[in-house]
Parts: sequence; C-alpha cells; structure tokens
Amino acid sequence: MKPSVIILAYNSVDTLPATLTQAQQISDDLHVVDSFSTDATVALGREHGAQVVQHAFDNYGAQRNWAIDNLVLRYPWQLHLDADERLTPELIAAIQSLPENPAHSGFLIPRLVEFLGRTMRHGGMSPTWHLRLFRNGEGRCEERKYDQHFYLTQGSTGRLQGVMIDEIRMPLSEWTARHNRWSDAEVLEQTAALDAVHIQPRFWGNPLERKRFLRGLYNGAPLFVRPYALFFYRYFLRLGFLDGREGLIFWTLQTFWFRFLIDAKLFEHRKNKKV
Repeated sequence: MKPSVIILAYNSVDTLPATLTQAQQISDDLHVVDSFSTDATVALGREHGAQVVQHAFDNYGAQRNWAIDNLVLRYPWQLHLDADERLTPELIAAIQSLPENPAHSGFLIPRLVEFLGRTMRHGGMSPTWHLRLFRNGEGRCEERKYDQHFYLTQGSTGRLQGVMIDEIRMPLSEWTARHNRWSDAEVLEQTAALDAVHIQPRFWGNPLERKRFLRGLYNGAPLFVRPYALFFYRYFLRLGFLDGREGLIFWTLQTFWFRFLIDAKLFEHRKNKKV
C-alpha cells in the first residue's frame, strides 16, 4: 500500500521536517494543510516535496473534513497526521506490508505521547488508538469541538503494529493555553447538546468505542470529585508516577488541572443559568 498523506500544520517548523521525512518513506503524495502559519512552515513543506494549501482553522474536525473533501489525492488510501506526529520504523514497515486492497476499510494506529523529551509509557494512555488510515470515501472526522476522532462510514477496522509518537515540543505556556481553549470547547460540547458523535460507546468494542464508554462514565460522575479520582487512577493505579518528573508534570496538568478547569467552567455555566 502507498497512501496519500495529509498533515495539518500551524507554526510547525520544529516538528514538520521530521514528520515529512518519515512520511516520504511510505508515500510520494504528501499534502500539508496549513492554517496560515506566521513562520517558515509553508516553505519547509514545499522544500520536502509536499503540496501545501492554506485553509483557515475553525476546529480539528472541520479542518480534517475540508481536507478530505477538497484535496486531490493520487492514491486510493489516505493517512492523516499532525505536524508533530512521528512514524516509528515499525509502523512504517506495517503500512508498507499492507496489500493494495486489504479486507478492512480502515486501520487503528497506536499513539504514544512524548512530553518534555520523555515518552509517557504509563498512566493508562500508553498507547491511545486512533483511526488515521482509511480508504478514500469511507472515512470522516467527527465535527466535535473537542475530542474528535475519525470514523468509518462503512466497512471494518483493523489494527497496525508499531506506534506513532505525538511529540509535544511547544513551551508549557502554549500547551496550557491550548488546554484552556480546549476546556472551553469541552464545556460547549457538554452544554450545547451538539449532535456530532459518530462513535458509539461500547465497553467491549474497539479502543475508540471503549474510550467513549469510559468517557460517558466519567461525565456522569460528580463535578470536582472526578478530576481527583481520575488523577489517582492514572498516576497511582496505572503507574503514571513511573514516568518520572516529566510524568508528574504531564499527569498533573493534563489529567487533574485540565479536568478540574472543565468542572469549574461547567459550575460557572450552571450558576450563571440560574441567575
């Protein structure tokens, strides 16, 4: 198999070259969808042989679906990446070993997070699974404000060996600023009754369906109790503390602080509705 590769980018000069270099090992049809970067992202993409288009960013799902609907792809399969996601040699080999017309319509890919130079290997999120490789015309992305995932409109799903690495290179100031914005998006998802969910929650389903099932249990738990419980589960029961000081920072900010901030904003929203 040789898929067309679609990469979302914005001010990605630190990570895009490595992502493109690895993507070149599986395809000669590379596309970068840039959200009007102010650095040299566009020039770097073109230097690495990618076709670069610019499109204003609304949300992740909308940007992905715009790319699906508008890019002219050379091959009948497409692989979606972010500019800070690296393909490991094992994953490259797994994609290369696929036949041109496999029985499945899409494939789940495991992803690990690299934070402050250290790969997080514990905490119950190592790896997470994402549907990123699928046949043209059979995959879409949920148009949710937060926690969007690709899904298949038809066909079955397989799994690939190897992992992709989500390399978080941005400063903590920017990382926490993004989590602040994502908390707004999550509150909107929970309060506006948006109907953009296409992955059904099933405990015995695939990893995406199981994640949605567990997210439903979490959302049904009491405000301000659930962030503490989730941090205890990930950091202690799922051994997040073994990820060192980098893990302490990651799990505290990504699990406890971020989820507590969402609860605080939900509390604020509900209180303002009563006024």
